[in-house]
Amino acid sequence: MDFVRYLAGSEGVSADAGPRENNGRDDDGEEWDAYSRAIIRASDKIGPSVVGVRILPRPRAARSVSSGPSPRENGSGSGFVLTPDGYVLTNSHVVHDAGRVEITLADGSVFDAVPVGDDPDTDIAVVRVNAPDLVAATLGDSRRVRVGQLVIAAGNPYGFHCTVTAGVVSALGRSLRAPTGRLIDNVIQTDAALNPGNSGGPLVNSRGEVIGVNTAMIRPAQGLCFAIAINTAKFVAAKLIKEGRVKRSYIGVGAQTIPLQRRTVRHHGIAASSGVLVLSIEPLSPASVAGIQEGDVIVALDGAAVPDIDALHRGLTDEKIGVRSAITVLRRGRKFDLAIVPAESLRKSDP
Repeated sequence: MDFVRYLAGSEGVSADAGPRENNGRDDDGEEWDAYSRAIIRASDKIGPSVVGVRILPRPRAARSVSSGPSPRENGSGSGFVLTPDGYVLTNSHVVHDAGRVEITLADGSVFDAVPVGDDPDTDIAVVRVNAPDLVAATLGDSRRVRVGQLVIAAGNPYGFHCTVTAGVVSALGRSLRAPTGRLIDNVIQTDAALNPGNSGGPLVNSRGEVIGVNTAMIRPAQGLCFAIAINTAKFVAAKLIKEGRVKRSYIGVGAQTIPLQRRTVRHHGIAASSGVLVLSIEPLSPASVAGIQEGDVIVALDGAAVPDIDALHRGLTDEKIGVRSAITVLRRGRKFDLAIVPAESLRKSDP
């Protein structure tokens, strides 16, 4: 049973009453319009790859011997099959700290899944399920996405299995705040309707290629929904499958963005009109070792401007772990560089 016919059947309508692809015509010979054919074709292609994700309590015996923070034991979302050998991609906020993960495939079969890794900074997670005959989704290229193009969101909103909605790409290059405080860049904005439970499901183009991972909607608004670009998701998923996490560097400061005086910007030739004020420094952190002091204003990292805390986060990549870098600060009217060696971040919200 194909995806669209399944949806028709799930609404109490006979599957035979649903549209069939027959050179774009139904049983009465009426030709479907191009818009309908595109949605049907894309839905049929992505349908077998869409899964439901449920967070369930651990067995009582497992809970009694567990140590550390209690795992989250409820919730639901969506996901899609990434590889035929069982890797499934979803949102980090769906499975983060989950006690037990259960996957429902498109045919209704249910399997337990094993968490592989999650990255709250990009809201991407990977779990693995041992199930036969998995159909991997076709991944597209989010760099080719254009404003106004048709998109289809698939998932399990409110537990309604295999649901699709359609819309257009409303905007590109949006930024979205992750729960950790870091900024997710290159987010796709769409008006394809999302509801609770859609999180982690695929956003696909008219060819059924995944171009984004549905992640958020603004509840009071209508038609303001967001998806993590698939190119970001592919990079993060590869890291999670290989290493179980995404490495990032940190320097160990508490900071906030502040504006700079115009005369200071002109006098020192600073590239931006704002910088990052250091409010606190962790003991024995890279910042402490480098000689950064409370009250310093960070304005550049390795020559790249740091106008705000998000720019500092973006600059502290895994490539800087253990590598000597130059951080430019303002201190009591002077501008100078300090040598700093960022360390690997274990708390993802810290710069």
